[in-house]
Amino acid sequence: MKQILAFSRQTDKEKKHPLRVGSIIKEAIQLLRASLPSTIEIRQSIMSKEDAALIDPTQIHQVLMNLCTNAAHAMRDKGGLLDVSLTKVKLDAYDIVSCPGLKPGQYLKLTVSDTGHGMDPDTLHQIFDPYFTTKEPGEGTGLGLAVVHGIVNSTKERSGSTVRQGKAALSRSCFH
Repeated sequence: MKQILAFSRQTDKEKKHPLRVGSIIKEAIQLLRASLPSTIEIRQSIMSKEDAALIDPTQIHQVLMNLCTNAAHAMRDKGGLLDVSLTKVKLDAYDIVSCPGLKPGQYLKLTVSDTGHGMDPDTLHQIFDPYFTTKEPGEGTGLGLAVVHGIVNSTKERSGSTVRQGKAALSRSCFH
């Protein structure tokens, strides 16, 4: 129910505060470790300086949990590597051409990648659609990536995914 409300409301601006994004990500990774099989290794590269952003910590937590849960699902049969990183990036006019709505400037880039089976182009085209899922009935709602998309776009930031068929998945979100 919370995911549906978050998706429909898009954002709750009074909950946003300047916070250290890295500490929120590290906390979420600790929770993930306990729920993932031992065949999935988690690697993290979280910058510890200059990682403040005006964010809702619950939303960042939700974004990371949904991305990592989907990544873990893609690796559940064979295991693999889940890599989570937070870096500071400077986007210029050339960089933002592929990200409508972003302005040049400094951003924090959250990247989640996995060594799972990847997706075909038809699946990739639908991943942010509400209720779209590749999981068996009873395994998922199809709201996880739709919620991620809604949260990231409601903050006037951007999220994107790059997936090669039969290869790893990569999701990036930039926060200002």
